[in-house]
Amino acid sequence: MSHTSMDPTKMGIGRSIAVLTSGGDAQGMNAAVRATVRVGIYTGAKVYFVHEGYQGLVDGGDNIKLATWESVSMMLQLGGTVIGSARCMDFRAREGRMKAALNLVKLGITNLCVIGGDGSLTGANQFRKEWATLLVDLVKSGKITDDEARKSSHLNIVGMVGSIDNDFCGTDMTIGTDSALHRIIEVVDAITTTAQSHQRTFILEVMGRHCGYLALVTALACGADWVFIPEMPPDEGWEGHLCRRLADQRARGSRLNVIIVAEGAMDRGGNPISSEDIKKLVEKNLGFDTRTTVLGHVQRGGTPSAFDRILVGISLCLCARMGVEAVMALLEATPETPACVVSLSGNQAVRLPLMECVQVTKDVTTAMAEKRWEDAIKLRGKSFENNWNTYKMLAHINPPDTKSNINVAIVNIGAPCAGMNAAVRSAVRIGIIQGHNMLAVHDGFEGLAQGKIEPITWTGVSGWTGKGGSELGTKRVLPSEYIEEISLTIAKFNIHSLVIIGGFEAYMGGLELVQGRDKYEELCIPMVVIPATVSNNVPGSDFSIGADTALNTITSTCDRIKQSAAGTKRRVFIIETAGGYCGYLATMAGLAAGADAAYIYEDKFGIRDLEMNVEHLVQKMKTDVKRGLILRNENCNANYTTDFIFALYSEEGKGIFDCRKNVLGHMQQGGTPTPFDRNFGTKMGSKAVLWITEKLKEVYRHGRIFANTPDSACVLGMKKRALTFQPLAELKEQTDFEHRIPKTSWWLKLRPIMKILAKYNISLDTSEHAHMEHVIKKRVSMPAPLMKKASPATKHEEEE
Repeated sequence: MSHTSMDPTKMGIGRSIAVLTSGGDAQGMNAAVRATVRVGIYTGAKVYFVHEGYQGLVDGGDNIKLATWESVSMMLQLGGTVIGSARCMDFRAREGRMKAALNLVKLGITNLCVIGGDGSLTGANQFRKEWATLLVDLVKSGKITDDEARKSSHLNIVGMVGSIDNDFCGTDMTIGTDSALHRIIEVVDAITTTAQSHQRTFILEVMGRHCGYLALVTALACGADWVFIPEMPPDEGWEGHLCRRLADQRARGSRLNVIIVAEGAMDRGGNPISSEDIKKLVEKNLGFDTRTTVLGHVQRGGTPSAFDRILVGISLCLCARMGVEAVMALLEATPETPACVVSLSGNQAVRLPLMECVQVTKDVTTAMAEKRWEDAIKLRGKSFENNWNTYKMLAHINPPDTKSNINVAIVNIGAPCAGMNAAVRSAVRIGIIQGHNMLAVHDGFEGLAQGKIEPITWTGVSGWTGKGGSELGTKRVLPSEYIEEISLTIAKFNIHSLVIIGGFEAYMGGLELVQGRDKYEELCIPMVVIPATVSNNVPGSDFSIGADTALNTITSTCDRIKQSAAGTKRRVFIIETAGGYCGYLATMAGLAAGADAAYIYEDKFGIRDLEMNVEHLVQKMKTDVKRGLILRNENCNANYTTDFIFALYSEEGKGIFDCRKNVLGHMQQGGTPTPFDRNFGTKMGSKAVLWITEKLKEVYRHGRIFANTPDSACVLGMKKRALTFQPLAELKEQTDFEHRIPKTSWWLKLRPIMKILAKYNISLDTSEHAHMEHVIKKRVSMPAPLMKKASPATKHEEEE
């Protein structure tokens, strides 16, 4: 059946779906359960909770309950899994699986959505493969009739991976991973202050018995001195190397050392390396005051991040969006369709054959057992490999003895945002590693015109990953009014290339500098713009540094606001978000916080829409969910202001609900960067300088640098599944300059999902659902070459 002929509200009529969570709990599981239940109900299907995982499936009875729309209300912000999870030995035996099959057949359930790790998903696939023979045995024993067996002739399985370790191959991020990183980074930031006070070395042990993702990303996000991961044990003689590195950092003026250890860390001989072992080594060889912290199950707890609710940032919609994709995958399945897992690739939800993913995950374990460490890194996927290469460059390569005599200037433009400093730190250190002289430009283009430039060193950016705002200082001034002064400054300081970090002003400034090349030859140098703005409105990139931090700020604020209505009830909150004319924050926060509506400029609305939204809330107040949340982008409409909408809702809701309003303002720009923004900024800064290094080789002619081609001035952005360099000149046609936004935005396709999850009866376009892809061809059957030094994309693109 073609997607275009489907009526999504009738796809599930006469069908039943069961959803269960299994194995270790992970923050964000509840968001996935909520999305599965509500989208299932939207399609006309019956949806059942299976409490206590596979054990509930085996035991049946009250463990399998019909879910309602209201039963998943207020689940989004809860950690863990409210329907419970349990390790189940009974399901591992055929007798247990037969009991589970009997329970499902009696309720007419032939679609099973499993949220768990690879063990839970493997068990689901085995259940599916045995289904026909289980029914035969149940008919023979007289427990079900031939008619019941015929109606339940095949079982459809879809999986969503819930695991804080991010140890499942085939997906960039599993449910719970980002939230676990939030918990870890909160601890690291707290420990850093006390470590600096006492000049201590801190060793932090994080979860990851078989996967070092949490440890690796934590090391990138906090600028750790060393990381131990099971996929790549340290070389022989690592003890001496570690001690020399720690001593060298202290000699450079650092007051602390941070070492991150995955719980499954080991040496090349397969012997465990514990945090206590490292502590004894450091104390014995260096005499440093050393402390260890083992985080344990605190990493599983707490409120899920916005990333885990909708997976933004690189964010995406892992829970809400993957819940939608999971239901569609179930309802479109045929007996020939293999069990699939809904995975994340860039900002795309994709379906992959479950057992292919499980096989590649097992291949990683095999590679580690056979000491094929490079293969283990590659099998984890491109994102893991890129993280590892970036970490190696920033932490383990010493600056070269010979200099390149290249001067690279870095400038921050526009409003400050969290993650800017991480990008600057990475760019500075990668530049120094390449042999360049790195220059810091203070106060934006105005500072560039006035010569506010100074050399910036390796230690000059120490500790910057965790700092919010802009340490370099930033202004919104564009270069056009200073173009001559800027050209003179570039000549005076002999600047050979420019890294511009900022929002729409950075993009506009880059365009103006390119336009000035015709008149000023000094501007004929390679330039790269790194998008960094809470508004996420820079053309050429799906994500901007800083947007994830702002989104988490909005989401946590909305959580608190909604909670405040738990006692008073019958209350509607109207929240104004930032973003200029870009509705990204309002839309994604609406998904993450469970909003009833989100008004944005890109999705036009009028008085009829406002009336419909008010009536929707009036009807909602008749249910058990007696609260409402409305988000409004600050520039969504010149006439329908926040005050107008507040007054309208207040008047129309008299006697039914009362209203409150909040304007979040500049708090969305502040705070320490999230793990995503730290990691994203680090990789973007690194990639930008490596690209510049290669570009300088291309444009060096006759003893001088001359860059005037379009591809010598680019925006570095994340597009779907890749980091891409796109010429500024080519992006002009994709830009709405009046409203400072791209003409098209990928996230607008998510808005119908938000409305469906808020129980609006709308049509959902089912024509663009993910088709089944494959993972094995991409990640298996490869030689085991020596790990190469990371290099920039040779043309414009590199898979992330």
